[in-house]
Amino acid sequence: QELLRVMRTIDDRIVHELNTTIPTASFVGKVDPSQTCKELYESLMNAHTNRERIIKNCIAQTSSVVKTLREEREKAQDDVALLKQLRKEQTKLKLMQSELNVEEVVNDRSWKVLS
Repeated sequence: QELLRVMRTIDDRIVHELNTTIPTASFVGKVDPSQTCKELYESLMNAHTNRERIIKNCIAQTSSVVKTLREEREKAQDDVALLKQLRKEQTKLKLMQSELNVEEVVNDRSWKVLS
C-alpha cells in the first residue's frame, strides 16, 4: 500500500502539474504548453497502467496463496495457525481488491481534472 501511495503522487499533484504546465506571459515563447500537456498525459497514462498491473499481480498472487491455504485447511481442519494464516491472506486479498476500486476513483478524478 505504501508503494501505491507513492505511485499515486502524480494524481495527487495533478492540479499543480497543470498549473505549472500553462506558461505565464513571460514564458509563453519559451514553453510549448501542448507538448508539456502531452507529456503529462503520457505520464499519467503510464502511472495508471503500472499501478493497475501491480494491483492485479498482487491479487493474483494472493488468490493463489488463499487457494493453497484453503486446500491445506481441508486436510487439517484442526490447525489453528493455518486458519489464522488463511484469514490473514483473505483479508489481504480483500484489501487489494478494494484498491482496484480506489484506483478507479483516483484515475477518474485525474482524467476529469486533466480534461
